[in-house]
Amino acid sequence: MPNTVLYLVPTPIGNLEDITLRAIRILGEVGTVLCEDTRTSGRLMQHLGLKKPLLSYHLHNEHQQVPRLLERLAKGETMALISDAGTPGISDPGFLLVRECLAQGLGVECLPGPTAFVPALLKSGFGAERFTFEGFLPVKKGRQTRLKELTSETRTMIFYESPHRIVKTLGQLAEVLGPERPASVSRELTKLFEETVTGTLASLEADFAARPTIKGEIVVVVEGNLAPPPREPRPGREDRYRSDDDVDGED
Repeated sequence: MPNTVLYLVPTPIGNLEDITLRAIRILGEVGTVLCEDTRTSGRLMQHLGLKKPLLSYHLHNEHQQVPRLLERLAKGETMALISDAGTPGISDPGFLLVRECLAQGLGVECLPGPTAFVPALLKSGFGAERFTFEGFLPVKKGRQTRLKELTSETRTMIFYESPHRIVKTLGQLAEVLGPERPASVSRELTKLFEETVTGTLASLEADFAARPTIKGEIVVVVEGNLAPPPREPRPGREDRYRSDDDVDGED
């Protein structure tokens, strides 16, 4: 195994106590910390009592940054990749850098830690044995197509959504999956005003539409389609032994 040069380090999604001792150690040992927002990550590092060079790495510059980072990592420099909250690479930048590191034989290690969809899934009360993580739905192009593809999904479905789109998304889910489909909405997970509301898609849409303001990162969990698929009609006993010639000969 190659020596690790890139570490994926999960950071708290709200409560600053939700960081592992190992994560703190790695952040203190690496040469550089890659982060989405240096101001947000700077506050976390200050809280942890760590001083490290912070380098901006986000959705809008990752294609430009990857070649430069690979050059530095290939020389043996160690880096930690973090996001503003949660595990980097899950609905956040990270995949591209990891893929290119692996392609060049550079060691990558991912630490376990906080991610929003796991507590939201477990708090929903729906089946967690089999589930599908959908992340953010397409904002415009492909949104309706993706929703229609999920109509027959039997596994529990998990979505991320922003506060300003949550009402619209709940309405679209109700329209496509059915207004009575059970679902839950988790908001501000691990924070002081953490909230999980469970009901039907229609009732959740009405609930959030009536609120004057909606704040916080949101996770929507929708129960899978539990209705059995329609069965093909089986031939009657008298039809099983009827030949094609018998059918063609009928008036």
